[in-house]
Amino acid sequence: MNSVSKSDIDKVFGNILREFRIKSGFTQEQISEQLGISLKYISRIENGNNGVKTQTLINYMNILGINPNTLYSKFITNSEVKENIKLSEKINSLSKEKKVFISSIIDLLNDL
Repeated sequence: MNSVSKSDIDKVFGNILREFRIKSGFTQEQISEQLGISLKYISRIENGNNGVKTQTLINYMNILGINPNTLYSKFITNSEVKENIKLSEKINSLSKEKKVFISSIIDLLNDL
């Protein structure tokens, strides 16, 4: 198994958080206010210069609607987990109605 450095994780997380923040139309100042942390800390997180505390990361994810797979998939090497992530991504790309349909099919399969 390849070891992943803290620096690698910080950079990937920072890039993803910045990407989602911009895509969602938030400024760093707005995220700073919503999270109750300093603008300087937001900047350092998004530039990959600082790790992000778990509580802050979860709040960030909730505000921006980030799926945990989005953050962690780059670091996963286990083939079964990778396949599960791919399946999850396919489901996430569906409309709400199609997700309900897929969920009902899964429920039926589980009842067999």
